[in-house]
Amino acid sequence: MPTTRHTVTVEHGDRRVRVTIGDQVVADTRRPVLLHETGLPVRYYVPRDDVDMTLLEPTPTHTTCPYKGTASYWSFHGENGPLADVAWEYPDPLPAVALIRDHLSFYDSHADIQVLPD
Repeated sequence: MPTTRHTVTVEHGDRRVRVTIGDQVVADTRRPVLLHETGLPVRYYVPRDDVDMTLLEPTPTHTTCPYKGTASYWSFHGENGPLADVAWEYPDPLPAVALIRDHLSFYDSHADIQVLPD
């Protein structure tokens, strides 16, 4: 019986990614990192420099992934009130996914993640 091997790959993207929560733009970049993981949709990681960090606040939430490392989470504090754990980052990712260092990704259940044409 064949088994599917779990893989995680990362690559630089070249399309614009905009993240909004309600009417507020939280992130806008032309330098995303795309993370592909077996069984999951592609995740867009946005450089911290392209995220409005004034709208986010760190939370005590942390999770560990055997393929990426330990994640830290962020809550949104904007016009739509506080939303817990809307974004995450890997401050010290494992070497295989080092490209996601200093990048945040957002849950599409809380944020509208648009991949826009050039």
